[in-house]
Amino acid sequence: MKRCGKLVVFSAPSGAGKSSLIASVMPMIPSLRYSVSATTRKPRVGEVDGIHYFFLDHTLFRAMIAAGEFAEWNEVHGNLYGTPRTFLDQATARGENVVLDLDVVGKRSFDKIYPDNIGILILPPSIEELERRLRGRGTDPEDVIQVRMHNALSELAQAESGSFRHRLVNDEFDRSRQELLEILRAELEI
Repeated sequence: MKRCGKLVVFSAPSGAGKSSLIASVMPMIPSLRYSVSATTRKPRVGEVDGIHYFFLDHTLFRAMIAAGEFAEWNEVHGNLYGTPRTFLDQATARGENVVLDLDVVGKRSFDKIYPDNIGILILPPSIEELERRLRGRGTDPEDVIQVRMHNALSELAQAESGSFRHRLVNDEFDRSRQELLEILRAELEI
């Protein structure tokens, strides 16, 4: 299937500000749309199949894995999550630019199938600032913060060998948002 749209993959450790940056630029670029992932977890109140996720049972999800129908997939807390290739191929064939939010390991798997993706790594200004942000949320107990910090250090080490076209340090939100907007406009040629 011929692709006209592009795939934009964001990766970042928890607390780097990736979600906030993405949300701030999405309304400014109408051709962007979020990827819809598949999951085996049950829908939460208000979630709609095909909009928020494709909700699948374990048997179908495993069959799709075996058939190579996912660009990447992972198991998280007993539930399976993955990015269906058909969704990506159909969206890009329609000229849509698709935003994906993948961890560094998922990005590496994704690169094998879609090596021409636009990888953007969002980085904190420092490890100390990342920890300050995680603590500043006030939502996680100490053991969760420690796990997130451990995972962040691991992700940052793995990202060094990753294929990211762009690395953006989110040290000052407005400046970082503007830089991200410029990157996207240049990459998407808009």
